[in-house]
Amino acid sequence: MSHPPKTQRQSPASPSGATDTLLLIAPGLIWGASFLFIAEGLRVLAPNGVTFVRILIGFVTLSFFPKARASVRRSDWAAIAGVGVLWMAFPLSMFPFAEQHVSSAVTGMLNASNPLFTAVVAAGIARSAPSRRVLVGLAVGMIGTVVTALASGSEGRSNAAGVGLILAAMVSYGFALNMARPLQLRNGALPVIWRAQMVALVLTAPLGLPDLLAARWMPGPAACLLALGALGTGAAFVIMSVAAGRLGATRASATTFLMPAVALVLGVAVRHERVALLSVIGSAVCLAGAWIMRRAHSPDAGKAAVPAGAQPLCRPSESNP
Repeated sequence: MSHPPKTQRQSPASPSGATDTLLLIAPGLIWGASFLFIAEGLRVLAPNGVTFVRILIGFVTLSFFPKARASVRRSDWAAIAGVGVLWMAFPLSMFPFAEQHVSSAVTGMLNASNPLFTAVVAAGIARSAPSRRVLVGLAVGMIGTVVTALASGSEGRSNAAGVGLILAAMVSYGFALNMARPLQLRNGALPVIWRAQMVALVLTAPLGLPDLLAARWMPGPAACLLALGALGTGAAFVIMSVAAGRLGATRASATTFLMPAVALVLGVAVRHERVALLSVIGSAVCLAGAWIMRRAHSPDAGKAAVPAGAQPLCRPSESNP
């Protein structure tokens, strides 16, 4: 009696396994480095200019990918415009102003609270309490966020203002990511993101263009702004889309857990920033809360069929900068 051949598991050392690993870590590395790029960009550009340039370069970068230019439902354009405000124009404007007051490392670590605010907004929209495990994750994560914020804000009124701007961006992300989910499922992620960037570009141009014209360019900061736009606001979204389609949304979302660590390491190693130990502990606690919430979802929840190019950026347990 013959038996069907056993399915061979891919070795992590195989080309396919190496590609999957790269897809998993690349977006987290890029988004974690974005806060360093912002800090360096501020050396030659005012905050509004940094926001405008990154959106402009990101929009141009995504324009080279045919999937981004795919059509969307006409009835979704108003909602996409709202995403452009809440996901792009407003929060991306907050980070450069915040980094005038707090370090790039702290900014990156506070981004670990993104999944928490997204989950709270999702529960409010659904008008139903999250599961017990999600509530535990929320409680743990919020404690970590408060610890990180207090440790950073206690260093002075200026620092407290910077922390407030970052948390305002996190709240905006919470609403935007919940708005983006149905849009992405209907149209694909890249077409929605590309059009949202288009809206954000128009909105940030009046304040960003004068800053751009007044810039005094230097090679290092200019290269950082190019990387911020082309990689952080462009290519990382494409890589995340590929990872979600190939590996499933839940597994692909693990890349976001790299962001705070990458921001911390680069801020300390490259910019020699001083970060309070309590802030690091708070960020770790916040990540633990996000991990608990992620574990509350079925491992296969993100593997449902979605349109090509869809990505897991609007699930309650996920985030991006």
